[in-house]
Amino acid sequence: MKGERHVGGEIRVLSNLIKRCMDDGMPPETTGMQGWIIGFLHRNEDRDMFQRDVEAEFNIRRSTATGILQLMEKNGFLLREPVAYDARLKKLVLTPKALAVHEGVISRIRATEERITKDVTPEELEQFFAITAKFRRNLE
Repeated sequence: MKGERHVGGEIRVLSNLIKRCMDDGMPPETTGMQGWIIGFLHRNEDRDMFQRDVEAEFNIRRSTATGILQLMEKNGFLLREPVAYDARLKKLVLTPKALAVHEGVISRIRATEERITKDVTPEELEQFFAITAKFRRNLE
């Protein structure tokens, strides 16, 4: 085991570094994950979005999504509104406060992506995406 490199370990380290990078400079009550969710909901504002859509998009468990979305609701970033066609469902609606921080979130995402991909060729980036797609399929 000594000296062995593990893909999972490397991905975990990268994940932590990306999270820190995204969280740095975000409004105090906003995390990087909340920023990603705000962006996702903003990109899909033309249709009703629900918790299950967030779970699927970010591949997170229901309990994780519930906690994040409840905190976002508490902090005034989103509302859960009933829909006429199914009383059990509550659509997620961004508040003006969330829309106000959206541009900052986009800026943070762009800066983080630039930092991650610095000195990486387009070919290396394509290879990275191909390999991570295989990792995903292997784990799903």
